[in-house]
Amino acid sequence: MRITVVTSNPHKAEEVAAFFGDATEVEHELLEIPEYRYEDVAVIASEKARYAFERVRRPLIVDDTGFFIQALSGFPGSCAAYVMKTLGNDGILKLMEGVGNRKSWFETVIAYADGKDLKTFSGRIDGVIVPPRGSLGFGYDPIFEWEGRTLAELTTEEKSRISHRGLALAAFRDWFTGHNP
Repeated sequence: MRITVVTSNPHKAEEVAAFFGDATEVEHELLEIPEYRYEDVAVIASEKARYAFERVRRPLIVDDTGFFIQALSGFPGSCAAYVMKTLGNDGILKLMEGVGNRKSWFETVIAYADGKDLKTFSGRIDGVIVPPRGSLGFGYDPIFEWEGRTLAELTTEEKSRISHRGLALAAFRDWFTGHNP
């Protein structure tokens, strides 16, 4: 079995390849995809998959991730990467000063396209916003706590097992291997 991961981030493609191991051949297609703006990450992932398939013309996956903070009405939501680049964790913590409700979640949606099917697979992890802790991970990991530890305090293996991306990849893998024995 073979699947193409379309992303401008080679580390994401490596992560997917490691996730599948020897079960599936994973190719990386470097492609800049427009930044679609919708509130729903599943819609964004679907649009990215359509765009990518029109150019690559082979079975592929793309993904999109959002970070949602309940007290901020879901902000930054599907604009998580832009907000990280412009405000960073310090900016998020500043927005959260004096806010009691610290509930937040990540959602990743993997979109698969093969010219016939377009399917989405989602993964979500719930947690709370905390002062930064830990030295592993990237992005919001130091300020996002799940079951007593921030994502930046988890090993790569632990994070892969419980993360929003890992859950979405597992859902995709289960479907993909069931349809491509």
